[in-house]
Amino acid sequence: MANSTRTDHDLPGYALLIAAEPPVRHPLAVTAQLPPLAALPPARLVGTRQASAVQLANPDDPQTVLTCLRTAAATEGHLLVHAAGHLVVDTRQHRLHLALARTTARTVRYTALPWHWLTAELRHRPPGSTTVVADLAADTGVWQALVRREQALDGPYALYGAVQLEDRRHRPAPAYTRAFAHILRTVSVTPPAHVLHEQAVGAAAADVDDDATLWLGGVAPAGSVEQRPLDIPAPRTAPAAPAAPLVSVVPASAAPPAAAPAFADPHRAISEASRAGRHAEAAAIAAACEQNALRGHGATSPEVAHWIEVRAFLAFAEGAFDRACELWMRGAVTRLMAEQPESDPAVAEAVDRAHHAWHRVTEPGRVRELGTELLSLRTRVTGKNGAREDVRQRLAKLAEALSH
Repeated sequence: MANSTRTDHDLPGYALLIAAEPPVRHPLAVTAQLPPLAALPPARLVGTRQASAVQLANPDDPQTVLTCLRTAAATEGHLLVHAAGHLVVDTRQHRLHLALARTTARTVRYTALPWHWLTAELRHRPPGSTTVVADLAADTGVWQALVRREQALDGPYALYGAVQLEDRRHRPAPAYTRAFAHILRTVSVTPPAHVLHEQAVGAAAADVDDDATLWLGGVAPAGSVEQRPLDIPAPRTAPAAPAAPLVSVVPASAAPPAAAPAFADPHRAISEASRAGRHAEAAAIAAACEQNALRGHGATSPEVAHWIEVRAFLAFAEGAFDRACELWMRGAVTRLMAEQPESDPAVAEAVDRAHHAWHRVTEPGRVRELGTELLSLRTRVTGKNGAREDVRQRLAKLAEALSH
């Protein structure tokens, strides 16, 4: 048993690097990017004092990959899994798979790695100890299923990376992995995962088609698709999946918050409490900061809106999607009342996040209640790609279902 006084940074880390190119006409050239990653000192790759790394270049047997995954999942310290290649779906169960070296459309179930195997192997690891970095390509059907949230790569880990659309017009390149490796080669200290992701997105954006790239788990370039359906704008900075620890609770475009007197750095206190699973404590700190901002700046101020949005992040991280949706809408309304225009990125981001969270709500009464409010808000902040129509369609389908 590990000494309880040791931190994750003190424990040896582990990296598992998987890259495969199936026999398709235009494979994502990921195996060429594996050597630069594997050449990095493993400790820098993982962000710990000591680490080891294993690379699987063009594996052709899912059982072999599974064995390596189990070994990686059993390690005690921080784990980085880098998965690169093509995402495919089997025709029988319609589940996501990572294509391997022998995978064809007809052999997905036998020659590709089911993504749910990866999720299952990592499920029992300590919260906050696992990072998955994905650099993937997908055909139109799979890509649209991902952006519509009909399929998901979420799991018990912090997820970062990109999924690029591959069709007749789009020929993806492994720009994200290239940028990820370059940044790690040029820094002396590995930055936090969300910071590294931001930097990688910024560096990779020039080499990918923004409209055909789904950014996973972090800040996306303006105008790009980031965990959004084709007709549903979603967060410009994706919140952490409910099962994963909250990495950052500060929206990038938020106005500078008012500092709460009890904390020199309230954002850090909130992040640390959330990361440790002390969600009630994190929410209490955010609520106290909101009250402080209320006293200092008034009810209709960007500062108050900021802390409402932080509370929304926390609610989303807990899996309370209805509360997150409600809070993000409240944040957007507060910003509008503070005379921030509908076109302000912070306003649009708050409404987009509310929209994203609303699609995770399943209780019919709450879907209808929140959807009605969201539809009203979408008359002012219309969003992109038919966002308002998406709300109308979901409400109409719900009404039809309830009438039967």
